[in-house]
Amino acid sequence: MSQSAFPRRDFLKTGTAVAATAALPYWWTPSLRADETSPSERPVIGSIGLGGRGRTVMGNAMNFGSVAAVCDLDSGRLGKTREDVEGRQKGATVEGVADYRKILDRSDIDIVTIGTTDHWHTKIAVEALKAGKDVYCEKPLTLTIEEGTLIEKALAETGRVFQVGTQQRSEMGQRFLEAIAIVRAGRIGEVKRVTCTIGSVRDSGPIPAVEAPAELNWEKWLGQAPLTEFRLKEQFRQTDKGPKKTRPLTNGHYEFRWWYEYSGGKMTDWGAHHVDIAQWLIDQNGPGQGPTRLEPLEAVHAVDLDDHGQPLQNDRYNAALKFRVKADFPNGVEMLIHSNGRNGILVEGTEGRIFVNRGSISGQAVDELKTNPLPEGAIADVYGGTNPADYGKSPHMANFIECVKTRSKPVSDVWTHNRAINTCHLANIAVRLNRTIQWDAEQGRVVGDEVADSMRSRERRAGYEIEV
Repeated sequence: MSQSAFPRRDFLKTGTAVAATAALPYWWTPSLRADETSPSERPVIGSIGLGGRGRTVMGNAMNFGSVAAVCDLDSGRLGKTREDVEGRQKGATVEGVADYRKILDRSDIDIVTIGTTDHWHTKIAVEALKAGKDVYCEKPLTLTIEEGTLIEKALAETGRVFQVGTQQRSEMGQRFLEAIAIVRAGRIGEVKRVTCTIGSVRDSGPIPAVEAPAELNWEKWLGQAPLTEFRLKEQFRQTDKGPKKTRPLTNGHYEFRWWYEYSGGKMTDWGAHHVDIAQWLIDQNGPGQGPTRLEPLEAVHAVDLDDHGQPLQNDRYNAALKFRVKADFPNGVEMLIHSNGRNGILVEGTEGRIFVNRGSISGQAVDELKTNPLPEGAIADVYGGTNPADYGKSPHMANFIECVKTRSKPVSDVWTHNRAINTCHLANIAVRLNRTIQWDAEQGRVVGDEVADSMRSRERRAGYEIEV
C-alpha cells in the first residue's frame, strides 16, 4: 500500500492539524464494520509470523484494515501467504520479508500482529512498541516473568495500545463472561475453589536430528534460544486407503509448544486462557495481585531435569506430560491447575458450582437464569461497558481496533494478562523443581528459593538480546 492511498496522512503532518488530532489515528471512523469503512479510513497492518494462529489473527485484522507487509522465516509460508493476501485485497501489492525489522521500519504501517513462536513474542513486541506501532500479539505473551516486565516498561514509555490474543475474553459465545457475571451476582455464594483443566502433552519418544528444511531459516527461528539441531519424525495414521501422513513430531513450527526452550507446554498454552479467566473471575488480576504459594501435587516429565529444572535430554518433548498444581491466593481462594479431565473451568462456591468451557456452561445457577435472569447489562459490565456481541465479526480484534481509535485499554491488556500468565510460569517452575514455592506479588519475586527465583528470567543467545 502506498501512502498516496491515504490522503489524510499527509494532511495530518502539518503543524496545527497534528496538534488538533493527536488523540486519534488518521484513519479514525465511528464504525467497526469492515463493509462500512472506506479504503482511506482503514489502518495499515504488518503481520509477523504466518503459522496457523498467525494467519488467523492476520485474517481477523483484515476485516478492519489492509495488510501491507507479511513476515515469516519459512519462505514457503511467506510466499503462499503473500499470494493469498494479495488475492483477498484484489491485487494490491504486499511486501513479503524474512526480517521483521523491515516491517517495523515502515512509517506507513500502523498496526503489527504477532503470531510467531512464543519465545519470539517479547523481543518483537518491545521493538514494535518502540517503533511506534500498536500491537496485537498472540498468547502466551511471554516465556518468562521477566519478559512481562520488559513489555510493561515499553508500554509505559511509548503509550501504545496492546491487545493480547486471549480471545476467550471476547468470543466463545460469551460463556466465560456469563460465568463471571453469575459469580459477581452472588449466584453461587462466596467462591472457594477454581479448577482449571487444561490438557496434557503426549510423550513424543526420541525424535531424530535431521537437516532443517531448505525453506526454513532455522538459526533465526531459534533466535534467543540455544543453538540446537532441527528434529523431525514423520507420523502416519491408518485409513481405509492405507497410511496417511499426519503432523510430524518436531521441535519447530506448531510442536514448539512442548519444549521448554520455546514455550511452557499445556501450562502456558491452555493455561493462558483458563487461568486468565479464573483470575478475572476471582478478582486476582490487578496490580500486586497473584498467588502466594504454589504446590506441585503431581509432576511427570518424559525427560530427567537437573537441580535447576533444566532438561537433561534434548531429543524429545520436555514439557510436563502430567501435572497438578495448587495455587493459594490471598483472598482465600484455592486454584487447582491440572492436566487430566474435561477441559474447562469448575467454579465452586459456598452456595453452588458452575462449569464452563468453550462449548458449554452448566450448573444450577445457570439453569435458574431461565426464571431469574442476570440484570440487564451484566455482560457489558464484566467486559468494561460494551457487549462484545455488538462488535459483530471478530469481536476480540474489533475491541483492539476500537481501542486503537480511542487510545483506550483493550479488554485483554498486558497487565492483566501478565498476572495470569505469571501464575502459569510460577506453576511451571514448581513443577520443574517439583517443590512448593512462595511468591511475593508486590516485589515480583520468589521468596526463600534462589534457584526458583532465578527461573523468572533466562539467558538470551548473543545477538538476540532485548534492548530496554
